[in-house]
Formats: sequence, structure tokens, C-alpha cells
Amino acid sequence: MSEDLSGLSIKVKLQEMKDKEQQGQCLRIISPVSPARLYCCCAVIIVLTGALIALSVALSSSLRKENMAIASPEAGYVTCPRDWIAFGSKCFYFSEHTSDWTSSQTSCMELGAHLTHFDSLEELNFLNRCKGDFAAWIGLHRESSEQPWMWTDNTEYNNLFPTRGKGEHAYLTDSGISSGRNYIHRKWICSKPNNYTLQCPGV
Repeated sequence: MSEDLSGLSIKVKLQEMKDKEQQGQCLRIISPVSPARLYCCCAVIIVLTGALIALSVALSSSLRKENMAIASPEAGYVTCPRDWIAFGSKCFYFSEHTSDWTSSQTSCMELGAHLTHFDSLEELNFLNRCKGDFAAWIGLHRESSEQPWMWTDNTEYNNLFPTRGKGEHAYLTDSGISSGRNYIHRKWICSKPNNYTLQCPGV
């Protein structure tokens, strides 16, 4: 009887060993990737992530330097001041407040500019688009209705676009250029040269 029991226990142990062997085979079938390969994959992912982070930091630093160079007068680049708009070779400022023509010109001069003048129809169209729905003083003026229109820099207006009215000071409206009395309060537009220039080192 004891022999039968010992024989049975041997069979049970053998069966357990076979079961464990089969379990191991199943695990190898289900997960054929060895731990070494898993570590290798993880290492590659970590290296690639690090490379991407380094690349993005380098690009962001490069763009920041570029922007600083454009904004920095020492680098030979000067853009329009804040709240001014660049168009062609000029910077333009569109006022938020209203004033008479003389005070408007004084305000522009305090900003290192003059009441605006335009050199082309493209520039005039730009001014009309940007000024919005309000009328705005520009730099045209004359001594009397018999005198020619002059810009604030004392150059004569070439009548590129006709000026309506019998006033001595001009302003822009949605329908073109009109003239009126100096003391009427309107918004105004200043302009000055845009000094955005590229200079070689040492120039």
C-alpha cells in the first residue's frame, strides 16, 4: 500500500513538473520578447525622446535670438515702434484721441514724426483701410484757397488725389480727402520713415 502511495506521489510530482514546463512554454509563446530586448527598446525610446527635447530647445533658442536681433538696434535692425504700423518705407501711427490740426501736428512731432503724407495711391488706400470709420487729420495744409496744398515738410502736394472743400487743413474721410477749419477736433495719423535696414557688420 505504501508502495502504491509513493508511486502515486511520484506520478503527481512528474505531472506537476510537466504542467510547469507547459506553462513556461505558453508564457514563451505569449510573450516572445526577452527582457534584454525590452530594455533595449526602452533605451531607444528614452534616447529619441531626449534628442527631440534637445532639438526643440535648440530651435526655440535660435528663434528667440533671431527675434532679438530684429528688435535690437545694436544688431543693425530697427523696426517700427510699438503701436505703429509699417507700410512700405514708413511707420504710421493712428491716434485714439481727437484734437485740432495744429495740436495733432504737435503730438506727431513729440513722437519724432509729422502728420502723415502719402506718396502713392497704394499708400492712400492703406491709410483709408487702417483709419477705420473716423475722419483723420493728415499733413496737407495751405495758406488760403488760392494757394497750393503743402505737406508739413514744406513740399508741394502733387494733387495725386483731389482735395474737396474750401478749408485750409486736410483730413481723410471714407470718400477721399476733404478740407476744413483747423479748430475742428478729429483723430489724426502720424508717419515717419521706417528705419528697418540690413547693415553689414562694421558698417
